Amino acid sequence: MNRLDERAQILIIDDDAEIRGLLCEILNPEHDCAQAASAEAAIEILRVKKFDLILSDIFMSGMNGLDLIPRVVELSPDTVIITISGEQTIDNAIQAMRVGAFDFITKPFDVTHIEASVRRALNHHDLRVAKRLYEQRLEELVAQRTAELDRALISLEESYRGTLKALVAALGTRDSETHGHSDRVVRFSLRLGRELGLAPEEMRSLEFGALLHDVGKIGVPDAILRKPSGLTDEEWKLMRQHPRYGEEILRGIDFLKGAAHVVGQHHERWDGTGYPRRLSGEGIDIKARIFSVADAFDAMISDRVYRMGTAYENVRTELERCAGQQFDHKVVEAFCRVAPEEWEHLRERSNKEERAYLCANASDPDVNSCTSIAPMLSESRELQVQLNAS
Repeated sequence: MNRLDERAQILIIDDDAEIRGLLCEILNPEHDCAQAASAEAAIEILRVKKFDLILSDIFMSGMNGLDLIPRVVELSPDTVIITISGEQTIDNAIQAMRVGAFDFITKPFDVTHIEASVRRALNHHDLRVAKRLYEQRLEELVAQRTAELDRALISLEESYRGTLKALVAALGTRDSETHGHSDRVVRFSLRLGRELGLAPEEMRSLEFGALLHDVGKIGVPDAILRKPSGLTDEEWKLMRQHPRYGEEILRGIDFLKGAAHVVGQHHERWDGTGYPRRLSGEGIDIKARIFSVADAFDAMISDRVYRMGTAYENVRTELERCAGQQFDHKVVEAFCRVAPEEWEHLRERSNKEERAYLCANASDPDVNSCTSIAPMLSESRELQVQLNAS
């Protein structure tokens, strides 16, 4: 009975001292043996020390060996148990195996039988420990790989987000409204999404859709997009196709499929009078319905060259008036549940980042130069106001 690793730790339990001594004499040359005269004494020993193998008599005064087995399993799950009995009945063996014993030995002992049984039990113990360590290591490896994958996905998502923001910034060269407006409606839309309990995947699609809602303006000619005067009916027809253009741009990009619904439907109205497809009610994607309220909110509170932004109370009144016509009444109700101070906080954070963006991209990035850009930016937003109001 040679183990390649350290000596096995064996606990022998029997209320007969001669039996304990005999078993120790048989096993001690190769293993370290400890003794207990009762099941109760064995439990106390197991509380402070673990054993590879237990040899326990079945019939002892006090707790018997069969009742001891579940306690051993609880205190030391890796320990293997061999039961001993002077009654050579098949019922005893079956009962011992049923409660968790590995083997059953009868008295009087056959030394060869004991050695073979102990060898098998210790091999079983080693396999049990190896299996547990493997499963533990596998769980740790899975957890590690999962964490690495999560980090990779977060990094990839941040890369996507950075790319999309760069695209929105590039659109700003054609429509100066895009950067600051897009950032604000993203924040407003996400707050409404949380209020309405959108799932994480839907929230991600809402964020990207709000950020890219006007990407379809890439397909609108500069002569129309930058026209300083009012648009003709034919020009409005072209302008009103930009949601469709945007949806087509995003449709082939897998991670933007959900966002494409926002882009393609952000000018649809609850009553079916919107464009470009005249969708109505719940036929409009929930994310687009959320964005519609966020977009209108930003339009009403933002300063323009021809007017100042209106107060929150006026916005709320207007949204409630248009609920069931232009807007989904459930989204309007969600908007009203959010405190005015929270909306103002989101707006200030966005405006602060917009000022930082303007400073970073100005040719003369001192504070005065950055401040002087704001009126110019407001003037260029007038066309977008016309589009939103149409």
